[in-house]
Amino acid sequence: MALPLSYNVRNVIVRWKVTLLALGGISLVVAVLIALTAMANGFRVALRATGSPENAIVTQRGSGSELTSGFGRDNASTIMVDPRVKRDEQGRPMASPEIVVVAALPRKDIDTDVNVTVRGVSPMAFVVRRSVQIERGRNFTAGLYELVVGRKASERYGLDVGGTLKLQRQTWNVVGVFSADGNGFESEIWGDVDVLGPVFNRGGGYQSLTLRLADPSSLEAFNRDLQRNPNMQVQATSELQYYEGQAGGTAQTLTFLAVFVGVVMGIGAVFGAMNTMYALVAARTREIGTLRALGFSRLSILVSFMIESAFLALVGGVIGSILALPINALSGATGGANFSEVAFAFRVDPRWMVIAVIAAIAMGLLGGLFPAFRAARTPITAALRDV
Repeated sequence: MALPLSYNVRNVIVRWKVTLLALGGISLVVAVLIALTAMANGFRVALRATGSPENAIVTQRGSGSELTSGFGRDNASTIMVDPRVKRDEQGRPMASPEIVVVAALPRKDIDTDVNVTVRGVSPMAFVVRRSVQIERGRNFTAGLYELVVGRKASERYGLDVGGTLKLQRQTWNVVGVFSADGNGFESEIWGDVDVLGPVFNRGGGYQSLTLRLADPSSLEAFNRDLQRNPNMQVQATSELQYYEGQAGGTAQTLTFLAVFVGVVMGIGAVFGAMNTMYALVAARTREIGTLRALGFSRLSILVSFMIESAFLALVGGVIGSILALPINALSGATGGANFSEVAFAFRVDPRWMVIAVIAAIAMGLLGGLFPAFRAARTPITAALRDV
């Protein structure tokens, strides 16, 4: 004969203090796990969105990032006139040779400097990268000491239209703020490559070349031809894959941290649930004896306690998921492949919410297993004598 579920519900309500203790521990574990995975997911999505499947990026062969890449201007000119590179209505190659440097700037919310990516681009960069749009002010004028800043960079470093910025002893005017669909470019500062290059001693070449291919499926053959050219030491990669790769190490570290912290806290939650259930068994010894005397089997009592433990864990998991929801779209930042800060928005992944709730139920079942065995094995006579 099975115990009715109403019995478990009444026990949870009557012993509400112990119930709240169990719910609090499990919901905290779930909330932390979801928050950390949301951080990793947000960073990965921000960098993935930085690239476009239509574009390719050319860098030095074997380089791990644009910062460690470099090739000559003659190489860039040769690549840009390749017939597989798409041209605009005026017949100009849709390609942007670029340099990337890192500058230390003070952040508004902390009293310390952080590394920021400063990118020298050509005017064609705003054509090749469709997501980049000037939202305040105007674009920089070629040949002048002018800069445009990404939306997130503007917010984090207090840079806005009309302001100035000192780089390499040169004063630059901030003339515009651009958006880029929330991707990694919004954490950068852009200026004319032909002006930034000499200022940062990069006048002899470029570090990357972003281009639009007339046919994206020709990328593999395009890359193969580039690598066969003995006068070049470059490689071409899909821009989308390139920036996904840039996210790889940091995103994996953040995901590992989330799982590690979740496991450590989960072990604590299991022991907490176990103590809670043991306390419930001790407080209900006479009650258990009465149930046994009424004819309920040990298996029924075991299943009843396991159901109660799983129910508490399920509710705790749902509460933890709800507590974690407000962090969705919360702003954060971490280091990228160029050793500079990349701002991103936390993104709560529904799949991780489901995983976290399942993990909570597993914690509840594991924590309630041994106390449930103890309850089921309690002798009837001993339980009825207990006061």
